[in-house]
Amino acid sequence: MTLGFLVALELASRHYGEPGPLTASLRETVLPPDSGGMLYAALALTMLVLTWRRRWLTLAAAIGIDLALLLVRWAAGIGTHGGHPFGNGALWAMLGWAVIAVRRRTGSERALLLKGVGLGLILLAGRKTGDTWLFLTARTRPTVLDPYVATADQALGNPSWLVGRLVTATGPVGFNVLDTVYGQLAVAAVAVALFQLRHVAKERRFPRHHLIRTFLVIGVIGPAFYLLFPVVGPLFAYGTGTDHWAPIALWAPDSYSGGTWAIADIWPHTPPPLTGPHPIPFDEVTPRNCMPSLHTAWATAIFVHSRQGPRALRWAGTFWLVATLTATLGFGYHYGVDLIAGVVLVLTVEAGLRAYDAGRSARPALLVTAYGTLVLAALLLSYRLLPLPMAHHPWLFGPLLLLAMLSVIYAYVGGVARPAPTDDPSAPRRPRHEGTEGGGGEGQAGTVGVL
Repeated sequence: MTLGFLVALELASRHYGEPGPLTASLRETVLPPDSGGMLYAALALTMLVLTWRRRWLTLAAAIGIDLALLLVRWAAGIGTHGGHPFGNGALWAMLGWAVIAVRRRTGSERALLLKGVGLGLILLAGRKTGDTWLFLTARTRPTVLDPYVATADQALGNPSWLVGRLVTATGPVGFNVLDTVYGQLAVAAVAVALFQLRHVAKERRFPRHHLIRTFLVIGVIGPAFYLLFPVVGPLFAYGTGTDHWAPIALWAPDSYSGGTWAIADIWPHTPPPLTGPHPIPFDEVTPRNCMPSLHTAWATAIFVHSRQGPRALRWAGTFWLVATLTATLGFGYHYGVDLIAGVVLVLTVEAGLRAYDAGRSARPALLVTAYGTLVLAALLLSYRLLPLPMAHHPWLFGPLLLLAMLSVIYAYVGGVARPAPTDDPSAPRRPRHEGTEGGGGEGQAGTVGVL
């Protein structure tokens, strides 16, 4: 099913003249990769199933391959072409362990090794899939709904405009800190996942639930909402954007018929006008990747899964969540209502995954999943159908939006994050009458992060 999905995205992307996720992944075996850090993070996940000796040998081989390819590209005059000078070696190392697993391993050892390789490769596939999704949203959705979201966001007091001015006032130091946090979200996720999966090599099995699963499901499901609710964000719709990401035009608020089209540059200093929202045409480059905010969803997932880690990891998860929320608003990438939808989305996904793991005791998690789905649908419909009433009555709709989000948080904490001991899908499964065979036992509870 996963391969069929990737093939479908490949064909859809090629229909619009661009390579898809499969072609992009194959190119990174030789050509400079888009993200060397991501490739080595994926390799770190794969190495969780190896012994320490094999981990060091694998890392040395990956670095050696990178150095060799770098020299070859330098001699051929290829350069980096906008990519990273390293990372190919990590991909080669993962593929090498896949070959070793198939050709030279059997039974449970082969299965565990293939799971480790698959975990690393699926993280890379998720990144490439996301890039293709974003490309398709720009090509298949010629109009965007930013005026609807910007109008509805006035119920919350235009938080993107407020935080945008705050970030601007902090100068380059605050901007660079937030930019680093925002850009390295996947690396932070891998750090938490490494803690959760640290006992895999010893226990010879993976825990039922971990952060990478949540990340991947969000990355697959989330972009589907981009097609249903295309939004580019205040920086591009109401600001200057960048040299190649800029709005074609915005609907001038003078009339609903026969009005004029004009560029708007009002973010973050001038709040958007309170007028009747209308779909606006946009370029074919800027991704429609705002509704819901997946960066918020992923940062919330990191926060949730870091709760049972050591104090340093819990503080890091909290910092990453706060900094990501500040960056998404302060950089003009999202509206406030995007963030609310992102929180609801991630808790709904988390509940769904835990319901799948729980088996017969899945009823509480299923109820939370169903409730989160209804709340998310209600939020999206309200943004589309009731933006003007929301803007005209912020004293009513602002608290209602926050209460809707808080109700999902309350349901998740009460029904999923703290289940009864016998219903906990993350509880260790101790072997029966086999002594210490098969791992299990002490330390396993720490490999699964829950609230």
